[in-house]
Amino acid sequence: MRRRPERGAAVVDFVLVLVVLVPLFLGVLQVGLVLHVRNTLTSAASEGARYAATVNGSPAAGAARTRSQIRGALADRFAERVSAREVLVDGVPGVQVTVAAEVPPLGLWGPAVRFDVTGHAVSEVAP
Repeated sequence: MRRRPERGAAVVDFVLVLVVLVPLFLGVLQVGLVLHVRNTLTSAASEGARYAATVNGSPAAGAARTRSQIRGALADRFAERVSAREVLVDGVPGVQVTVAAEVPPLGLWGPAVRFDVTGHAVSEVAP
């Protein structure tokens, strides 16, 4: 009995495996990118709120500090929608910094991920 040659079988197997692995790899990469951006924005908002809550600080200074932090770690487009205002934090005067941004999709499909993160800090009082 004569055996059939298996020429080209490795190419077919490789393509079948890639069809599964490439979307999986891109998905994991997208999740990593989204988590990195979210954590960076949250950290920058918290830093800006703490800066604005100092004795001589102001909400405008906190928003500027937040923009500076974001521009240093990410791209300028993530720092476009930053706002800061005075609020009550658990009944105590404080500052809230809010950042709104969208993370674009990594692959060719899917919507952008929108984030609205906030940072809070209790205002310092001069002695």
